[in-house]
Amino acid sequence: MATWFDESRLDDEAVWQRVDGPLRALAESGARVRREVGEAAGAIADAVSRSEEQQRPRAVIAAGPDSRLLRAVLEPWCPVPFVAWPGPSLPGWAGGLDLVVVLAPDGGPSSASAVAEAVRRGCQLVVACPPSSMVAEHAAGRWSSVLPTTSGDQLATAVVMLEYLEQVRLGPRVDADRVASALDEVAIACSPHRDLAVNPAKMLAIALADTTPVVWGGGVLAARAARRIAEQLRRASGRTALAGDAEHLLPVLEATPQRDVFDDPFADEPRELRPMLLVLDDGSEEPLVREERGQLRAAAASRGIRVETLTTDAPTEVARYASLLLSGSYAAAYLRLGLVED
Repeated sequence: MATWFDESRLDDEAVWQRVDGPLRALAESGARVRREVGEAAGAIADAVSRSEEQQRPRAVIAAGPDSRLLRAVLEPWCPVPFVAWPGPSLPGWAGGLDLVVVLAPDGGPSSASAVAEAVRRGCQLVVACPPSSMVAEHAAGRWSSVLPTTSGDQLATAVVMLEYLEQVRLGPRVDADRVASALDEVAIACSPHRDLAVNPAKMLAIALADTTPVVWGGGVLAARAARRIAEQLRRASGRTALAGDAEHLLPVLEATPQRDVFDDPFADEPRELRPMLLVLDDGSEEPLVREERGQLRAAAASRGIRVETLTTDAPTEVARYASLLLSGSYAAAYLRLGLVED
């Protein structure tokens, strides 16, 4: 069944109030970060105190399916070797000299086996998870600490863990308040109460409506945000949305035929959706990032491909990641809201 995009739905209060849940969850992102970090402050202090009784770990292992986010933040900064291990177990060499950190927002079984293995091997273990979950039960041990989280929010859970790693001097400064403030600013700018003329997320959703999104972020965290946003766009529209490194996206742009100036936009026959390049600009001015961004923009211009940019002026790296991700999440929510079936 054919679908089309009705932009009037984005400003129709009766429409978006019927799907209030997802939009409200996005608006509360900053509040969840503040609440989780505040409620876990005592446990973080206890875990830091316990770590002072032990020597600096030989290596840090981020285990479980959410380990890649920690890697994106910590790998350039961590003063000891850092490994992301997203599988259900641990590297064979992991032992009592190593620190294992686990993000388990839902506390489910996907991370429980790695946690249990870390306890069995005598590793230092810090887990951010719901305190009554399966993961928390498996984490019980002499060298283990549980940082309680309850919202199920991956980003808020990650900020709790990053606050701990900052305090034990294994990670960069995160500043949870700045992360939360960056999220609040996006929520205000992209609120459904702001009409599409001044709402960047609604305007982006309109731009995305009849395209195949090609999403790129230059920095490590921006690239991760690009992949998350592409995933949300696929779920919102049921269509293809691509994200990847510049070398993978350039062939897609370069293979796009020039736009036919005689193409009838109102023709009954379904048209092939053209790519649209969505650039996540986190302010990075590294030479490689600038070069790749320029290559992508030039390829898009040469084929007549539309380019949209998400920007942020948040003060820290994690805050910039959070801001870009939430902006894209709002656009995906409005894309879902505007798409209707014949």
